[in-house]
Amino acid sequence: MSKTVELTDGNFEQEVLNSDQPVLVDFWAEWCGPCRMIGPVVEEMAGEYDGKAKIGKVNVDTNPEVSVKYGIRSIPALLIFKDGQVVDQIIGAVPKTQLTKQLDAQLN
Repeated sequence: MSKTVELTDGNFEQEVLNSDQPVLVDFWAEWCGPCRMIGPVVEEMAGEYDGKAKIGKVNVDTNPEVSVKYGIRSIPALLIFKDGQVVDQIIGAVPKTQLTKQLDAQLN
């Protein structure tokens, strides 16, 4: 089973912008209650989308550059990247069905 990729200011370009697969990026923090609610869903999706899409997490407290670059003001914020560009976003703790629907739309 695949795990989420730990994304940082240092590896974001390589892991996300240069990825040949769509990437779901979860911007989160330890102190964020809704982030802890959606975290297990994101981890579960990493296994389900193994080989089809990459699932990663950015801790906004320890990686401020990426968070500022993409205008993350509230968390959890999930951005979907394709070909190095943001193609969709989800703000807040949403049901897994919504996450999978939006990610599936980018798998083609």
